[in-house]
Amino acid sequence: MIMNRRNALRTLGALSGTMAFSGLKNRIEAADKKLEEHGLKGNINHCVTRWPYGSLTLEELCRACVDIGIKGLELVGPDSFETIKKYGLDCPMCNGAEPGLHIGFSHPDIHSSLKESYEKIIPQVAEAGFKNLICFSGNRDEMDDETGIRNFVEGVKPVLQIAEKHGVVICLEMLNSRVDHVGYMADTTAWAVEVVDRVGSDNLKLLYDIYHMQIMEGDIISRIREFHDYFAHYHTGGVPGRNEIDETQELYYPAIMRAIVETGYDGYVGQEFIPSRDDALASLIQAIEICDV
Repeated sequence: MIMNRRNALRTLGALSGTMAFSGLKNRIEAADKKLEEHGLKGNINHCVTRWPYGSLTLEELCRACVDIGIKGLELVGPDSFETIKKYGLDCPMCNGAEPGLHIGFSHPDIHSSLKESYEKIIPQVAEAGFKNLICFSGNRDEMDDETGIRNFVEGVKPVLQIAEKHGVVICLEMLNSRVDHVGYMADTTAWAVEVVDRVGSDNLKLLYDIYHMQIMEGDIISRIREFHDYFAHYHTGGVPGRNEIDETQELYYPAIMRAIVETGYDGYVGQEFIPSRDDALASLIQAIEICDV
């Protein structure tokens, strides 16, 4: 994969002499070199979420990503874009427009405020050269599935008009409603897929969180094989507990990663487990090695 990407870059380089392209080319080649130094295969584009590493400054986590060979740092907003770009990192899943997890597009009373918020953040994501921006359904609040779907579709469509204009993909994350987010509406693959089907826009995709969906429905590899066209991004996490993804938990991540690769997916897999060890970066390195299939 590394050689194929380099060949493509050479071809593109013949067509574009812009400074912006040159910078992108240099960052990709530097990341590829890091992969080779660490012996990583390059079949998975590795990234890490910001929030589980609060003991590190953003600069420290960025430097760690570069040292390990991780290409992206995600779930940060516009205030962090300049820093992660300074280190040549991508932001595979941006945030900053959503008001929280428990309220979202299934709540018609906040549709107008959601539109204002996403209208502000979407251009900033695009200007930074990033692509994906997270969103949530919000909690059920006694709504039935059909009402929640209709409300979500109605609320997200005006936002998608803005996203389409800027080339940004709005990504709905599915969360478990049994352990961590009781009452959350988009808690099954079927519900989220139905939303995407009804909207009918390439600028609405799903963030498939393996941890959350193992808790809700299991059958992870079958879901990936059946619905991978809907998934713009993946998150990891050990079940139970959301800690390391090693042999202490029930999922076998190498098989899951191979299933993702077999679909032809070329996006990112984000490590979103909560390190339980004192050396959080050692756990992160271990997770990258486990997922490097």
